[in-house]
Amino acid sequence: MAAILNNPRERTRFFRFAAVGIFGAIIDFGVMNLLVRLFHFPLIIAGTISFIAAIISNFTWNRYWTYPDSRSKPLLHQLFLFSIVSVMGLAIRIPLLAILEPLFERLFSNLPGQLPFFDPNFIADNLTLAIAVIIVMFWNFFVNRYWTYNDVK
Repeated sequence: MAAILNNPRERTRFFRFAAVGIFGAIIDFGVMNLLVRLFHFPLIIAGTISFIAAIISNFTWNRYWTYPDSRSKPLLHQLFLFSIVSVMGLAIRIPLLAILEPLFERLFSNLPGQLPFFDPNFIADNLTLAIAVIIVMFWNFFVNRYWTYNDVK
């Protein structure tokens, strides 16, 4: 964490990684809501599919924009490392989705004056996903920076 605060280059990388993550989160939330709302997928399945879609986008953008100087590793090797980190992030994410969603549904089911689209399930699903995305983002940044992209000075 100190490297990010003290090194302007690392700070730039972190902000780029975060921007890529925001774009990935838009993909993640969009796909999840599409699958849950329109196709009635359970959150865990929809969240897994949306996570995979976001990871594909994130790897592409991180490889070519956040870490453009990371070319000593072959593309497929780097994708493999990135995927391992992402799967470990998914292993963090799934229990969070499974544990937090029912808690938030119960919490928000008693809200007065609910809007039709913003029902307790919608709020619970999106809040749960937001918490999981933030936690996994920090995991992904640090592990990818020092393992997947460790060839960057």
